[in-house]
Amino acid sequence: MAKIIFEKDSLSNYSRRFAKNMSKLMQIKPNSVVFISYQLAFPGENGEAEVVEIVDDKEPMVFIHGLSGLPEAFEANLLNLKVNDTFDFTISAEDAYGNVDPNAVISLPKNIFQVDGQNPDDILQVGNFIPMTDDQGNRMQGMVVSVGPENVMMDFNHPLAEKDLMFNGTVLKIREATADELAHGHVHGDGGVEH
Repeated sequence: MAKIIFEKDSLSNYSRRFAKNMSKLMQIKPNSVVFISYQLAFPGENGEAEVVEIVDDKEPMVFIHGLSGLPEAFEANLLNLKVNDTFDFTISAEDAYGNVDPNAVISLPKNIFQVDGQNPDDILQVGNFIPMTDDQGNRMQGMVVSVGPENVMMDFNHPLAEKDLMFNGTVLKIREATADELAHGHVHGDGGVEH
């Protein structure tokens, strides 16, 4: 009678292949961890797409579908895609980051930017984005519009407000989010936050 030997290495290889193949069958759905590469472009004045961002497969964008903070229209366009599926869609400014709100451009006293009684002149430069927090603890980015002797004019509109967004790319990987990732609201490990 032939001797049968259990080859645990073969089982391990089978498990890896099985997991890899399952990933290819998964579809993007809420609470999926999604890895994508893409190009973002704006419609140019001459009608040609003006590429403003490229995210490649070496450093993909990784997010939890439904918890990303990205425009809902962006996530809706990725719903039900699988690994290696490509996408090509445009999101209107209204469905992306909205219109410019003139009330989001405000004058702030220059002294709120002081550190140890000194104005940080290297930070208070026109065009710089400065992380800020409102009186309710909400984080936001403000762009310095102008700097005066007593005040700093800041624009808290999203930098992509009023822009139609043209995306094309590829789904690289999909997996289920862990309970910890869902509780924290972000991806851990590969492509995510290390705690």
